[in-house]
Amino acid sequence: MRKIFTAFWRLIKLPFRWIKNVSDDISEFLTEEPEDSPLADSLQKAVANPQSLLIHLDALRKHLLRAVLGLALTTAFSFAFASKIIDILAQPVGGIGSLVAIDPTEPLGTFMRVSLLTGFAIALPYVILELWLFAAPGLSRDARIFGLLAIPVATLFFIGGMAFAYYVLLPTAIPFLVNFGGITSQIRPSSYIRFVTSIMFWIGVAFQFPLIIYVLARVGLIRGKVLLSQWRLAIVIIAILAAAITPTVDPGTMALVMGPMVVLYFFSIFLASMAERSRNRKKLTDSEAPFQPEAPNPK
Repeated sequence: MRKIFTAFWRLIKLPFRWIKNVSDDISEFLTEEPEDSPLADSLQKAVANPQSLLIHLDALRKHLLRAVLGLALTTAFSFAFASKIIDILAQPVGGIGSLVAIDPTEPLGTFMRVSLLTGFAIALPYVILELWLFAAPGLSRDARIFGLLAIPVATLFFIGGMAFAYYVLLPTAIPFLVNFGGITSQIRPSSYIRFVTSIMFWIGVAFQFPLIIYVLARVGLIRGKVLLSQWRLAIVIIAILAAAITPTVDPGTMALVMGPMVVLYFFSIFLASMAERSRNRKKLTDSEAPFQPEAPNPK
């Protein structure tokens, strides 16, 4: 009986311990300054002392475990509303009543797929936070705060991409596909939901591209002029990605997916130019700062 009460008490304390651990990591994230050492020296230390890699692997395990647990909770929460979400996703074809299941496990698989996508969208800020907390110890304090502020922006971009796919791409693509050639279609929930969620998810991921380019340009890893000079190659790569993302083989749907990705690429060039100007302005300000000699050490 005592073991049952002990296990029950640990279960009650688990959410509070979780919140405390995350808050401690965020506090350390905002206050601790990293050790300023060259990359070659860091690699040499890691080779000389392989035991130190286990510390980083253990930290990665901890952050990934917490991210997976958060995703599991949001997915379980989304499962309670999966029926309403499927009805919303099926509005372009007449709602959930227009979907006809053939296999006995098809409705359950459809519910799980929708719950997982919804849970991922809800848990995305927390998942990014856990990954950023793992990478943060090697970054400066300003870079940490900048990355922390980028988390809500990345979430808004992902949700904006999903909304764009639902309100712009799907109302154009689905009627064309369903009524193509005058053939009456019997829409299965598994194939329809797979098509819709794939489009929404990958367009949401594609909408992260401008933010990633801005961050890379802000730290000096990429330049807007280089992106602009390689726009032909970028369009070819985008076409390949659009063909891989599109679950169908028709060029119309592929063009609908490819169009916003091309726009996002040129928007990324604009953001990269802005980031470069901001970075150069900061360098100029730091170089013009007055020199303050060190105070003499009295002996």
